[in-house]
Amino acid sequence: MNVKIDTKEKFSVITPEVSEITAIMSDKLLNLFQSYQQKEIPHVVLNLSNVQKIDDHVLEMIVEQQQSFYQENFSFVICCLNADIIAKLEEKEYLDSMNTTPSESEAWDILQMEEIERELLNDFDDN
Repeated sequence: MNVKIDTKEKFSVITPEVSEITAIMSDKLLNLFQSYQQKEIPHVVLNLSNVQKIDDHVLEMIVEQQQSFYQENFSFVICCLNADIIAKLEEKEYLDSMNTTPSESEAWDILQMEEIERELLNDFDDN
């Protein structure tokens, strides 16, 4: 599976360059996500602007990975979902537990707010 990775100062944007993400691709995507949890800057925006269809297994894995990132105090925001994928997420009752935005710039804003929140909480814990 081809992906474009755009590394910013405080996060990376991962954009799959395929119209469909199938179950066969899930292991590669999982390994990619998990590799970011080991990086110095582990925060990720998953931009799905090119993706028209996602296999149910892949959606479940993305939900689990997003939760895993947040458990480790890392950010993981998904943006640019099409209406069919949003409907599928709502049908499976995943959408309410996910951090999604309509645009990449809004995802950047959320990542920056979460970074500020982490800094404030660290300052609070130190006192």
